[in-house]
Amino acid sequence: MSTAAAYALPSADGSFEKVAIERRALGPDDVAIDIKFAGICHSDIHTARDEWGGARYPCVPGHEIAGIVSAVGSSVRKYQVGDRVGVGCLVNSCGKCAPCLAGEEQYCAKGATWTYNNPVPEDVQPGGYTMGGYSTHIVVDEKFVVGIPEGIGLDVAAPLLCAGITLYSPLRHWGAGPGKKVAIIGMGGLGHVGVKIAAALGAEVTVLSQSLRKRDDGLRMGATNYYATSDKETFRRLRGEFDLIINTVSADLPIDNYLRLLALDGTLVILGLPEKPMSVTGRNLAGFRRSLSGSMIGGLAQTQEMLNFCAAHGIGAEIELISADDIDAAYDRVVASDVQYRFVIDTASI
Repeated sequence: MSTAAAYALPSADGSFEKVAIERRALGPDDVAIDIKFAGICHSDIHTARDEWGGARYPCVPGHEIAGIVSAVGSSVRKYQVGDRVGVGCLVNSCGKCAPCLAGEEQYCAKGATWTYNNPVPEDVQPGGYTMGGYSTHIVVDEKFVVGIPEGIGLDVAAPLLCAGITLYSPLRHWGAGPGKKVAIIGMGGLGHVGVKIAAALGAEVTVLSQSLRKRDDGLRMGATNYYATSDKETFRRLRGEFDLIINTVSADLPIDNYLRLLALDGTLVILGLPEKPMSVTGRNLAGFRRSLSGSMIGGLAQTQEMLNFCAAHGIGAEIELISADDIDAAYDRVVASDVQYRFVIDTASI
């Protein structure tokens, strides 16, 4: 075993504290990583503050991890010391079920092991549950490590390990590309990456945001159009317009209004998780053979594909780099939508 410095939340209503945590000994299939940057995802906040229930403390969040390989196990062939690598939301899965065999480890039938706050056997991870990337280093099975190409800075690559793949996966699955009209609901940590990726895929991209405050940013990142959803005229003007709509926000939206914006055979994909159950009118689905669906992150192969694509197209997240001492303040600012567009922790400050 080895000891890592980390920032942990001691309780749901506590403040982050610097602590020492144990990382498992390097196994033959393992990669040890010196973490350089760790992104802050809204899921970190929901988990750390026990807003979804079941949080374990001390909680070390972080599943947007970018760093450098410091050691490899005897059986590792894919990576070597000095490589630029990343770790996203997963650190293990059964590897045997149909989803895993199809490269969709995130949908593991037996339940994937998430990068933090996920119970694991005591002999696998000291403490009985995983601890994430707000720390100086981590040890991960080679299969759950991805390479970060030289074309992306490690700091702006970190959020791609969650935000990037969360958008890339549905955009690819539903065929975003030339000749397709794609709308992104929300211009935040997820949405801004979605705009960049959808535009790079060749789709005509529209942003649907509460206001026009970030319009210039949206157009700069590749959107062709930008509309305010607070304007009722938007929903009249855009009826039947889109092949694909991706909802990145967790607010309780009037889903029927957005379904009416879909063209024949269009799909509305839910990424954000609203607090209340959704209700839709059947005729808004049946009338134009529309679909309402959802998506998570992608599997490991697709995550590597996403990173390669982003490097080839010069895509990285728009970030604010912070010290570990600023995590509490950053959490409050994320909740207040006061970040453009993703906070990333410089782990040298740990």
